[in-house]
Amino acid sequence: MTKHMKKIGNFSRRQVLVGSAAGAGLVIGYSILPQAVDSASKAIAAGNWDHQQYLTMDADGKAYVYVTKCEIGQHVGTALAQAVAEELEINWEDVNVIYPDSHAKWGLMITGGSWSVNWTFDRNSRIGASARIALIETGAKMLGASPNNCYAKNSSVISNDGRSVSYKDILSKNTIDRTFSEEEMKAIKLKSFGEYSIVGQSKLPFDLPGKIDGSAKYGSDVFVPNMVYGIPVPNPVRWGAIPQSVDESEAKKIDGYVGAYVEKNGFARINTGYVVAFGETIWAAMNAAKALKIKWDLGENKNVSSEDIRNESVRLQEDPSSGFLWVLEGDTEEAMNNASTKHSAVYETSIAYHGCHEPMNCTAYEKDGIWHLHGGNQWQSMAQPTAAAALGVEADKVVCHQYLAGTGFGRRTEPDNFVLAAQCSKHLGGRPVKLMFTREQDMQFDFHRTPTYQVVEGGVEFGRMIAMNHDVVAGWSTKRAAPGFMPDSVDKKGKVDQFSTNGSDHWYDIPNHKVRSINNELSDKALPVGFLRAVAPSWTFWAVESFIDEMAKKAGEDPLAFRIAHLTANGKNAGSPPNSVGGANRLKNALLVAAGRAGYGVKPLGANEGMGIACVSSQERGSPTWTACVAEVKVDPNSGDLTVKKVTVAMDVGTAVNPEGVKKQIEGSTLHGISLALYEDMTMRNGSIEQTNYDTWTPMRLDQAPEVETIIIQNGHYPAGTGEPATTVVAPAIANAIENAIGARVRSIPMTPEKIKSALREA
Repeated sequence: MTKHMKKIGNFSRRQVLVGSAAGAGLVIGYSILPQAVDSASKAIAAGNWDHQQYLTMDADGKAYVYVTKCEIGQHVGTALAQAVAEELEINWEDVNVIYPDSHAKWGLMITGGSWSVNWTFDRNSRIGASARIALIETGAKMLGASPNNCYAKNSSVISNDGRSVSYKDILSKNTIDRTFSEEEMKAIKLKSFGEYSIVGQSKLPFDLPGKIDGSAKYGSDVFVPNMVYGIPVPNPVRWGAIPQSVDESEAKKIDGYVGAYVEKNGFARINTGYVVAFGETIWAAMNAAKALKIKWDLGENKNVSSEDIRNESVRLQEDPSSGFLWVLEGDTEEAMNNASTKHSAVYETSIAYHGCHEPMNCTAYEKDGIWHLHGGNQWQSMAQPTAAAALGVEADKVVCHQYLAGTGFGRRTEPDNFVLAAQCSKHLGGRPVKLMFTREQDMQFDFHRTPTYQVVEGGVEFGRMIAMNHDVVAGWSTKRAAPGFMPDSVDKKGKVDQFSTNGSDHWYDIPNHKVRSINNELSDKALPVGFLRAVAPSWTFWAVESFIDEMAKKAGEDPLAFRIAHLTANGKNAGSPPNSVGGANRLKNALLVAAGRAGYGVKPLGANEGMGIACVSSQERGSPTWTACVAEVKVDPNSGDLTVKKVTVAMDVGTAVNPEGVKKQIEGSTLHGISLALYEDMTMRNGSIEQTNYDTWTPMRLDQAPEVETIIIQNGHYPAGTGEPATTVVAPAIANAIENAIGARVRSIPMTPEKIKSALREA
């Protein structure tokens, strides 16, 4: 449970309030209960919330779970509601979800990192349990029985002699006043794995029917009266250009043209300057954006290219004084000197685009002193105050209205579309503005995944790795977006962007291990980078799992046996409650399951065919998802063309709250990972992203998708996140399979036919 406290008067007392008025249902959530308030109902009526209200029930016994996450296709609301309903002992058909507007009482509103279920399962379970206890106590009074002789089931309180009263009757006829201290909440005995009746069931997602029949509403569907459309004019460089003058003469000839918003002092989270064209129709705005003639000061990044960023990464890695230490265990220098087998390799990844199905959009307007922002956003707790700062108002004067989002992949953690829409509306005196990015604008002005450059060095003695050095050079997304999240480096010389370094602190038992995290500031300046599904582990595990395979072969060991030998679950790798119980043993088990199911090492393969393995903890060490993959590929050595025939993914999720949802998440992240690994490439030239649409940015198409087999491993441990893990494991598995197929090692993502042919020439 969240552990923040707030003082009221001379004391702090964190409570769960379960309160109502007769016929008015029930409200449940965390709060601080002042001594002056003698009941939960009075505290609720006073709005005394400590930023956490989670559940309401109406007089008909229906439950409404408040989901402060963004629904981006992962059906997260359904899983979170299942956790509440399981302990509430309510009929599933009596459960609904609500995605509330931004407000302090909802607490932190963020969707990312596969955190949603993992962060909230215990809390939601206890919220449901506290409501159940209050209902049993009140229902027992109605039955003239002791609460100890009653239980709840199927939306009713039932006495041991068989009499019952429904939740509807209880809530429509009683006032409930109940509080639970933090200690009481922790003491509630929750159900154990194997006792569930709703958790573990593949419930139909709440959002699915509306998506099928077309009634579901996305941000791009918003329409308000008197609305104008806004289309940003693409800056000639990704970051740094400032508009000097704008000639509107041609735009004014367009029917429906309203005007232009010109900003020369750009807001820090958006850009250095921007121009937006307005039209009464979307077509008027789009055509006006093309017709405006703008004179730009291109700024200091006008000549920066992808090659320049890479060269800077190489320079930084070769400078021993650059960067800060993320891992420092043992003495890698001495161990490397003592190693009989040594190896080093360089691994790279290119710029990557989020590729949301629904481009960025937001509708903004001011009404009665309140700014209303409509759209799908993954981080409302960031969008609200950032937009307020840009408008020059207090945060409580801005409300973010939540909608379904046409995918997110981390892109919608950014507030740029919300901020720019709000600024446009302010420019027009509060008139509603629907800001829309075209695909070209979305692609070129994304907060892309950083290009990375990594150097890994290892040493083996008697078949075991005794040393590993790992340098990670990347743009730092957290440094730009939320620097307060950055922890101190282990050498105490500075802050480290963990979301650009996670995954390098792997779960293998290597006694001497050093990781240096290096910020490429040129990348940060010319290409402000963001969070893309899985963030750092998508490149750090690319390096780690590729290198482990290479190191095994250098040592004359089978890659599977080599991994197993290093997954000892000793020391820090033993894991700890609640998320990583079992530690490296669970990763080893997932690896064995995937290898066994795929027939790794025993399945007959044809010419130029190979299997490769990889296993990762997927997320931060504190919230791992134990994931293993076997990729089966066929390579044409003449053309370099690669066919991924099958991918087998085994994932230890602890407890699958909604198994079908978990399966879909694994399949989706697997395919996303393959697309990133093989097909998606972006380059920068003259300070600008060169790719502008699907003709030049070519993600995996349907006919290129392989067979995907998923194995969900459940063992009753705490639920792990499942939205991102497979993106971090498929690329190295494919690279390892390529080498096993044709004896050539590819160390750069995307693994194109040209790179495969180049690797063959060097083999």
